[in-house]
Amino acid sequence: MIDQDTSRARLRTLLLERSVRHGDFVLASGRRSRYYVDARATTMSGEGLALIGVLGLERLATRGWRPDAVGGLTLGADPVAYAIAAAAHGRGQRLDAFTIRKGAKDHGTRQRIEGCFVAGASVVVVEDVVTTGQAARDAIGVLLASGGRVLGVLAVLDREEGGRLALEDAGYPFEALLTAGELGLR
Repeated sequence: MIDQDTSRARLRTLLLERSVRHGDFVLASGRRSRYYVDARATTMSGEGLALIGVLGLERLATRGWRPDAVGGLTLGADPVAYAIAAAAHGRGQRLDAFTIRKGAKDHGTRQRIEGCFVAGASVVVVEDVVTTGQAARDAIGVLLASGGRVLGVLAVLDREEGGRLALEDAGYPFEALLTAGELGLR
């Protein structure tokens, strides 16, 4: 068992040091923001992967979610999913990962979902940063159309700009490891 408070505090520090930029930004949602969180600078670091893996796995257990696999839209979700799957393996638990392409390939199997996903699987959609929740909703749509059963959504960071509410209103429970308020950004 990890000390969640210490690990969350360290993840908070990493995000602030590596990922948060201040200025004038246009987000993927089209909204303007005085800050931008490039979470990949944290989620793709060795320490970030280790922290996100164990914190994410603990959050799944706390929530009572027992997915077969975790994943979401490439690229932001990828390191989050892989970190959680690796942490599960380290504890002797079976949990796989998958990634959802933004569009189907025009060659090979032409799949949108790559990795360890099969129809009928119980999954948790993961994200690095949630603002409006649109990327998670897009991932959910692909998974449902492919026969997946979505248990909920887990994000590293909730910007607290309506994504949680949009996902929960659509019937998908939402969890975040940290919020913009906890980073002092709200």
